[in-house]
Amino acid sequence: MPAEPQPRPRLSRRTVLAATATATAALGAAGASFLQTGAPAIAHGDRLRVEPLIPERNRGIILYSVRDRIAAAPDDSGVPYGFERVLARLAEIGYKEIEFAGYNQHTSILGRQITPAEIRKILDDNGLKANGTHTQINPDTFEAQMDIAQTLGMANIGTGNDPSNSNYKSDWDAAADVWNELGRKARKRGLRLYTHNHDAAYSFLLDAGPLDANGKPTRSSGVRRLEYFFGKADPRYVFFEMDVFWSYVARYKHHTFTDRNGNPRTDLFDPILTVAAAPKRFPLFHAKDGNKNTAVPNGYDMVPFGEGDIQMQQFFQTIGERDFHHANWEQDTAPGGAANPGQSLAFADLSYDNMSELTIYT
Repeated sequence: MPAEPQPRPRLSRRTVLAATATATAALGAAGASFLQTGAPAIAHGDRLRVEPLIPERNRGIILYSVRDRIAAAPDDSGVPYGFERVLARLAEIGYKEIEFAGYNQHTSILGRQITPAEIRKILDDNGLKANGTHTQINPDTFEAQMDIAQTLGMANIGTGNDPSNSNYKSDWDAAADVWNELGRKARKRGLRLYTHNHDAAYSFLLDAGPLDANGKPTRSSGVRRLEYFFGKADPRYVFFEMDVFWSYVARYKHHTFTDRNGNPRTDLFDPILTVAAAPKRFPLFHAKDGNKNTAVPNGYDMVPFGEGDIQMQQFFQTIGERDFHHANWEQDTAPGGAANPGQSLAFADLSYDNMSELTIYT
């Protein structure tokens, strides 16, 4: 008989913080050695090593961040436009992976629309790999979307939309049935099906208390929408891309609910613990940063990666599985418009530099 699976250790904020504390202690010990001996703190052959927190091969970008330049017509700005020029620039910056947000460019570049096969050649010519896409996940078009995904050589196919926008379990149950079936089809073709979150995905279900005039619950048991779907979706077939920014917006916005007895309750969402509890369900991340700003509804303003208040070092260090996880930089607000057509690519450059500077001591 196979061995009984061992229970997962219970995660807590204490264990989350311990990961960072361990690295700090190691650095402290190395620094003390330097002070006492005058020798370099980290010498060749020592146990302590510094390594990239996000491996170079796993650093990516979703093209939504530079959508203005992908879609641009040829111009005299000197800024790259269209797939061929923009992807070449991203490879020059250092990105190794591309997540797509559509497959079209301005038709004036070729006199027609570019094809997925032509985009694949551009990827290959620049040493780039497609790691996913945001497309429509619809049973009627799913086979055609998988054809495109396989032409582009990606391992994951996904969407930027939540599986359901509903407050109620029955709708999420129905969504899970559809996604489990589509995920099974994707697996047969060597693909992983994934969904990407916005903040509302981590708001609370209405699943308890008195019913309204339509027979729907009006209060909550404290279960969050996507966490409920997480349990209903088959882990063999359905995966997730956590958007770090929107997850921290959810932490800011969705922290109270009304229980079945009408009492207000508080439950603070923790993005780190959500991933750390099941890291292999999250192959992809949107590495999206933000500055705290309580004057805006979301509580954060989007900024280039590494320029905000979200503790990306703690996040990516604690969730572990560095070789499995792929980080795609995204900033919805990166395009600068006609006044600054080079802004999105400049932010891509800055964000890559900051991503590459995240390190871990092992």
